[in-house]
Amino acid sequence: MADEIINRVANSKLVTINLEDYYPQGQRVLFDIKDWLFEGFVLREKDFRAQVSEFDWEQYHDAYVALTCSTDAIIPGWAYMLISLHLKPFAKKVVIGDLITLETSIYQDIINNLDVAEFQDKPIIIKGCSKKPVPENAYIMLASKLQPVAKSIMYGEACSSVPLYKNKR
Repeated sequence: MADEIINRVANSKLVTINLEDYYPQGQRVLFDIKDWLFEGFVLREKDFRAQVSEFDWEQYHDAYVALTCSTDAIIPGWAYMLISLHLKPFAKKVVIGDLITLETSIYQDIINNLDVAEFQDKPIIIKGCSKKPVPENAYIMLASKLQPVAKSIMYGEACSSVPLYKNKR
């Protein structure tokens, strides 16, 4: 007679948090301003302002936008601010940088607003594998947010997790 198989993980108080579950919908766009510069390097204020005011910003409705310049041009801060103000009525978020910077900023907002009360005194596993582009910094931010309330924090899967923190209260 075979022994009954008991799923101890399913019966435990262990809580798994998958950052992929928090991934917000919306197009991610890398907006390169190099084409609005004279010869790709010089920002001429009058021409630049004309480009910004004539551009159709509505195409970025509900998008997340990372502003960048792929040339070695020196871009004054006001140029990115001007573009961001035109994007504000349409885009969900605007940052200066690459797509990784954008995703990190998105997750920073999500984790900052995360109510961790439900994780009080519980063992937590932060799931590591993701099919969506969860930035590495999000894992660090989540662990830091959970540390004051968690009984323990592990990383990975329930069957093969790596212990990171154990509350010694």
